[in-house]
Amino acid sequence: MKRTTTFKEAAKAQACQALATVQVSVNECLTNEKGQGTTEYAILVGVLVVIAILAISMFRPALEQLWSRITDGINSL
Repeated sequence: MKRTTTFKEAAKAQACQALATVQVSVNECLTNEKGQGTTEYAILVGVLVVIAILAISMFRPALEQLWSRITDGINSL
């Protein structure tokens, strides 16, 4: 004799199936390395920007002097 499933059993089966689908999706997202190279380049660019800002702030007086010499040379033409 074939047993009919109750509403609770059917709901439980659907919930288990949904949970399994979510677990597979999460695992795929965690193992996906498509954007890894882009992220590494973004971090590298960020570090270079910080180094450039520090260098400019350290050599600011010399850069201002150089800039003023360049502008004086251009203005004297």
